[in-house]
Amino acid sequence: ARVAVAHGQMRERELEQVMQQFYHKEYNVLVCSTIIETGIDVPNANTILIERADKLGLAQLHQLRGRVGRSHHQAYAYLLVPSIKGLKGDAEKRLDAIQRAANLGAGFMLATEDLEIRGAGELLGEQQSGSMQAIGYSLYMEMLEKATKAIQKGQTPNFDAPLLLTAEISLHMPALIPDEYLGDVHQRLLFYKRISNTDSAEKLDNIRMELIDRFGIPPQPVKQLFAVHQLRLKAEQLGITKIDISSSGGHIEFSPDTPVQAISIIQMMQKHPTFFRMEGGQRLKVMVMLEEYDKRIQFLHDLLDSLLKELH
Repeated sequence: ARVAVAHGQMRERELEQVMQQFYHKEYNVLVCSTIIETGIDVPNANTILIERADKLGLAQLHQLRGRVGRSHHQAYAYLLVPSIKGLKGDAEKRLDAIQRAANLGAGFMLATEDLEIRGAGELLGEQQSGSMQAIGYSLYMEMLEKATKAIQKGQTPNFDAPLLLTAEISLHMPALIPDEYLGDVHQRLLFYKRISNTDSAEKLDNIRMELIDRFGIPPQPVKQLFAVHQLRLKAEQLGITKIDISSSGGHIEFSPDTPVQAISIIQMMQKHPTFFRMEGGQRLKVMVMLEEYDKRIQFLHDLLDSLLKELH
């Protein structure tokens, strides 16, 4: 082995000469400090050994690993630590993240992981790190979104109230993405998360069209999954916390601060006295036989649409 040495305290000319010689294969082993991470492109470098990888940050590890494999040669990156069992706290999380980030889009995934591990600062303030760590990135972003929306409306944010009112809907029918339609578990979970996070019918329809485009005509359980989430979007506008409807009826529960006026419920019960009955102040009992899934979904759409009309 012909060994060269490079580090940041060398003179500029000397450092440049070493790198030129390594580039032209006069040396085949380069022992260096983390100065190598600053974008030097050596296409024929195919192996990197990173000593004390537990001491480096995620961005550094990602950059250092990117110094090899820059051509058609198979490349290898070895992360060396004194003891796997001796790793503590964040070091173990960083090494786990860098091992999992081995495909396209890894940079974004690592940036998100870094936020979770290190804790980002206040996006609208001066503090640069740490304040997200206690509650996590997702919850912080939800709180930030709620606060900014309230301020835009001229209101004072109320953090004592629940962040998101998510309606729980059970129609006692299969509403899922089957294995035989989408076999990849990770992709299925990703679609479930995207569907549950949608806040508009248009976004939900875009996800449905993407599924059809990528995996073909969806089976009945997938159609029913989207139908349930369409109902959820309407229910959340009405301040409904739970819908439980089976073939023989069920009940609908409203939150204490529902925008639905009591008079709207009373008028609905007067119009259909055999269909509805109030149980307590916030629970509406539904007494309708709905054996077919399609009829169950249509009945609820009509019911929620009539309540939404009263709001507007």
